[in-house]
Amino acid sequence: MSAPAVSTQTAIQIDALSKRFGAAGPLVLDNVSLSVAPGEFVCLLGASGCGKSTLLNIIAGLERPTTGTVTVASGNAAVMFQDASLFPWLTAGRNVELALRLRGVPRERRRSQALELLDIVNLADAAEKRPHELSGGMRQRVALARSLAQDRQVLLMDEPFAALDAITRDLLHEELERVWRETGRTIVFVTHNVREAVRLGQRVLLMSSRPGRIADEWQIADQAHRRIESAEVTRLSAEITEQLRQEIRRNAA
Repeated sequence: MSAPAVSTQTAIQIDALSKRFGAAGPLVLDNVSLSVAPGEFVCLLGASGCGKSTLLNIIAGLERPTTGTVTVASGNAAVMFQDASLFPWLTAGRNVELALRLRGVPRERRRSQALELLDIVNLADAAEKRPHELSGGMRQRVALARSLAQDRQVLLMDEPFAALDAITRDLLHEELERVWRETGRTIVFVTHNVREAVRLGQRVLLMSSRPGRIADEWQIADQAHRRIESAEVTRLSAEITEQLRQEIRRNAA
């Protein structure tokens, strides 16, 4: 399957964005400018504390920049966090239905749409199960279906697979790639895992620390079913890891 078509317009536009918490607080982000095309899969990579989650929260509208501007062409974005945050008393299907209800979908259409969304993430047969009956990977797939239920063209993902074991994470990489190709969503994916970024992204952006800036970027040739253990992923991961180490040493000096 080929990658989603990317038009010349911009899905996300960030211009000269800076952020500090409090009038005299430390500068967290400094003069960040970034364009993301519709249908593009961008990975934000950096050491802990570099400001990548703060940048994602600003794009989502959960935080306000101190200076600069952010424009999401579709008006808003869906967000998926590391914690699935499912309501434990609701089934998987009802958790997805709740997102549809908040979107204003009529009651008579919610059930069928929730099942369609669970089917997209290969969980239609778990619609009647509650979160405690699901594995960690399955709960994250329900969270992904719930994010898709918001019907927003931009999906922001903040280390959604960080707490999962390596095999489950690899399986969810495949699921996410398939969903991205089928839906054409624009995805901005935050991670501190270099191999994960190279496995998933069409573009990898490396952020420096204290304050966060875009230090470097890599364009990755699109290739369906890219494997995390492939020679190309291994080679590029080593290159990016060395650059990341240099950024960490520079900021530790």
